[in-house]
Amino acid sequence: MTEMVYGSMPGKVAEPVLPRWWRTIDRWSLTAVFALFGIGLLLGLAASVPLAQRNGLTPFYYVQRQAFFGTMALIAMMAVSMMPPQMVRRLGVLGFAGSFLAICVLPFVGTDFGKGAVRWFSFGFASVQPSEFLKPGFIVLTAWLMAASQDINGPRGKSWSFAITVMIVLLLAMQPDFGQAALIVFGWGVVYFVAGAPMVLIAGVMGLVSAGAMLAYNSSEHFARRINGFLSPDVDPRTQLGYATNAIQEGGFFGVGVGEGQVKWSLPDAHTDFIIAVAAEEYGLVLVLCILTLYALIVVRSLIRLMRERDTFTRLAGAGLACIFAVQAMINMGVAVRLLPAKGMTLPFVSYGGSSVIAAGITVGMLLALTRSRPQGEIGDIFSGRGR
Repeated sequence: MTEMVYGSMPGKVAEPVLPRWWRTIDRWSLTAVFALFGIGLLLGLAASVPLAQRNGLTPFYYVQRQAFFGTMALIAMMAVSMMPPQMVRRLGVLGFAGSFLAICVLPFVGTDFGKGAVRWFSFGFASVQPSEFLKPGFIVLTAWLMAASQDINGPRGKSWSFAITVMIVLLLAMQPDFGQAALIVFGWGVVYFVAGAPMVLIAGVMGLVSAGAMLAYNSSEHFARRINGFLSPDVDPRTQLGYATNAIQEGGFFGVGVGEGQVKWSLPDAHTDFIIAVAAEEYGLVLVLCILTLYALIVVRSLIRLMRERDTFTRLAGAGLACIFAVQAMINMGVAVRLLPAKGMTLPFVSYGGSSVIAAGITVGMLLALTRSRPQGEIGDIFSGRGR
């Protein structure tokens, strides 16, 4: 009877998940990720074939595995990018808890694969490096703690996050994995800086990092050898850095041609740590600049979108994830051109590696989820009075 008199109330039709996701996602960053993955497969066709032949495997064994793990990474990225910030926070905290426990038991059941550092769990058919999955979870946990500390009667999140950082750094140094430990400290510093850390404290942390580096130099022969090699004015042409330096010089602006590069036959890590040397030799500076542009596009667009975000946790977590993603790429390429000491770190979405590429997919998936457009107004509305 009521409907006959007043008419029926039209219900609000919920927008389907996929159209809403496509409308709110940063499509430029999403396209850049797929482009990086495509470039990684292209370079893998050149860089991994010599290694497969040396190991008695089929020529495209590593390329096929890279395609498999990369596909898993892209699926994980898409799934995570559809989550709301609250779900990203839960995923990050749970992921951190699992990765932290894995790192704690790593010295007892892990393996080093003959590289002198116990960083992996070996399952025969595959291996897992838990420190790769620790990074995005750590950033999310740190952002949550620091955001909660800004609430009235909130927890001492900054102190707790610092204590967690120290524990992680000590565990990673025991492996030893000083590169990942440095990334953890950097990620914590970025989140703390965005949260409003005093410059005196930042300077103090930098002093502690410098003291830790000196301690590692004096106590670790492996670490000291890499630092001495970096500081030496001469590069041994028979080392990986020597081969990579020569390959970049040979490539020039346009490269020596597809399949014509020689560095892949000499570098044992041409498909992982020194993949950018293969790109520079065969495709020249043109492809290297394209790769740099794609990384810059993801990071800059993410930071610009985060500047308009009103939620504190989203701003802190997004900034930390974007910066740690960018710095990992910078370290990989910086080592190849001898701007940084040698460090076994992959190039996200481009280098071969199951754990690294899947962890990169989760990291960027979280970043895309946090930078999606939401009907919340911009942070500038608070100062103009429109957000009241």
